Amino acid sequence: MAGQKKDSSKDTATGPDTSLWQRLEQQAAAPRASLTLERIGAVAVEIADAEGIAAVTMRRLATELGVAPMAAYRHVSGKDDLWALMAERVTTEMQIPAAVTEWREVLRTFGLLTRGMMLRHPWVGQLPTHLFVLTPGRLAIAERQLAALDGLGLDEDSMMVAFRTVSAFAHGASQSEVALREWTESAGWSSGDETRLGLAPQMTYLMDTGRYPTYRRYGLRATRKDDATWAFETGLDCVLDGIAARLGI
Repeated sequence: MAGQKKDSSKDTATGPDTSLWQRLEQQAAAPRASLTLERIGAVAVEIADAEGIAAVTMRRLATELGVAPMAAYRHVSGKDDLWALMAERVTTEMQIPAAVTEWREVLRTFGLLTRGMMLRHPWVGQLPTHLFVLTPGRLAIAERQLAALDGLGLDEDSMMVAFRTVSAFAHGASQSEVALREWTESAGWSSGDETRLGLAPQMTYLMDTGRYPTYRRYGLRATRKDDATWAFETGLDCVLDGIAARLGI
């Protein structure tokens, strides 16, 4: 009718500019829905854990969910949304205990949790945007660490550098560990001794050239070659020592 105003409030929650996370929170109020963003993210993670990130396609996802492909597309617009849901799903595993409050222990715990998550979900390092995608869980983790650094006399830029430095080490070292594990497994080596035996011909030649005396000494004397946990934690502590010394905290 002429003069009648259109109520557009019903459209604001589902329009093209509506955040994925706004839609996720609104879905939480309707638990009867058989297909939800949380369910989509969970199944996508299950597929990636079992078969790798390449196996996660919209068609495969729809099959596992028992719906038509177009039904899944009504919830996620494509791979970017799907990757974000997967990143958010695994981020929920990284809960820093409330009792941990001192800045160094907060950041150290984050580093250890990051490694554990990436070892459980080796495909995370292959997500194109895994370090930068914005999700509620990832922002909560950042907020927790920045809050732990707040009040120590640091400016906001320095606080962010400290957080990002630990994050970069944790993600990079963990991704390297995952890559080494996948490479040795693909070669049929199941232990450090088997790996060294498999590489012996190349290593023997290289060491016999005499060009790498310090590396040779490492190979002969090091006792923790296969202790990935010790290597990670020692490296993480070195990073934290550097942050403390540099920033005076």
